[in-house]
Amino acid sequence: MQWLLLGGLVGVVCGVASAVFLYLLDEATHFREGRPWLVYALPVAGLVLGAVYGKWGGPIRGGNNLVLDTVHASDAQVPVRMAPMVLVGTVLTHLFGGSAGREGTAVQMGGSLADLVARRFRVGPDTRRELLAAGIAGGFGSVFGTPVAGAVFGLEVVVVGRMGYEALLPALVASVVGDLVTRGLGIHHTPYPAPGALPLTVVVLAKWLVFAVAVAVVATMFVELMHRLKKLLEQRVQVLPLRMALGGLAVLLLWLLAGTDDYLGLGVPGIQRAFEDPALPVSAFAWKLAFTVVTLAAGFLGGEVTPLFFIGASLGNVLARLLGLPLDLGAAVGMAALFAAAANTPLALSIMAVELLGANVLPHVAIVATVAYLLTGHRGIYPSQRIARMKHGGPLLEKIVALRELTREDRAPPSGPEGRGGG
Repeated sequence: MQWLLLGGLVGVVCGVASAVFLYLLDEATHFREGRPWLVYALPVAGLVLGAVYGKWGGPIRGGNNLVLDTVHASDAQVPVRMAPMVLVGTVLTHLFGGSAGREGTAVQMGGSLADLVARRFRVGPDTRRELLAAGIAGGFGSVFGTPVAGAVFGLEVVVVGRMGYEALLPALVASVVGDLVTRGLGIHHTPYPAPGALPLTVVVLAKWLVFAVAVAVVATMFVELMHRLKKLLEQRVQVLPLRMALGGLAVLLLWLLAGTDDYLGLGVPGIQRAFEDPALPVSAFAWKLAFTVVTLAAGFLGGEVTPLFFIGASLGNVLARLLGLPLDLGAAVGMAALFAAAANTPLALSIMAVELLGANVLPHVAIVATVAYLLTGHRGIYPSQRIARMKHGGPLLEKIVALRELTREDRAPPSGPEGRGGG
């Protein structure tokens, strides 16, 4: 009964927050699309956002990593101000053309609001951790309209190699309730075409394995480029407002060089185009990757999911043409598998693909997402994500560590069944 009440309450606040966020995000996107000159103001927006975050941001500048750290640290807190600050910051990022997503904002709002509920009800440390997982689930499930995937994501993203099933009920309740509330407030989610069925044969399986290698390479590129560029910028440009202004200028220059608005903002039209356009530029995924890495590494607010959907769908479009796979199925598999590999969440994204695209994609997505997840090695877009067991098997680690604490050797993909077992 406790979990129905607390999980439901977390779901309600997450659903309301996601509805407000998605409405404002949609308005900002439409406003910018009719006024392309706004992109020229992105450096100024970066300067202002950087000044605000530099003065009042404090720990919330940790973003998703703060939420994940808080799940594992009983003395840490997710400040309440995180929810409104990331909401406004993300909307402004999109208003001026930054390439970012919405998952990061939803997860951070969910974690902030769930921690507020935990403090108000004075729950114990274990219950609080489970409520934080429910907040992650409620934010993710409600912002994408994928309640089952949201629940699984809330469990899977916290620790690689170990699912916290003790939080399953509150996570599922929060995600389902959050989705119902968001839809009930009139929010409509982006529809994607459902690919037709493709029998899984030996030849098709071989094609998917090649596909998975390409996905793993691009996922690794995205993760490494984003973390390395962020570290470089923090070392060379230590003043946050200046760093974000320079990042905004870099995105502006990329936009002028690309000569198209396709890679600004979420990029949803580009995702939809990847399902049906055999003439999609081969370089589309690389352009979106560059726009997104620069935007996020500079400190602009937003998530990685929708840009990674764009990168994955456009990459899948190209690979489908090369390998002789159905175009829509290639885009669908690439869309889900790339984020699965980058976030170490193959199960959640396999389920999400079914919720968004229909059951025909399941065997294909599951294969590619799992193989790409393994090949990406022990790295991911969330450095605070914990790892309990090395991806290539072996016993549980003696101590659960964050991905950022692993050595370069640890991060390498498994070389075989006799690889390092941990400890």
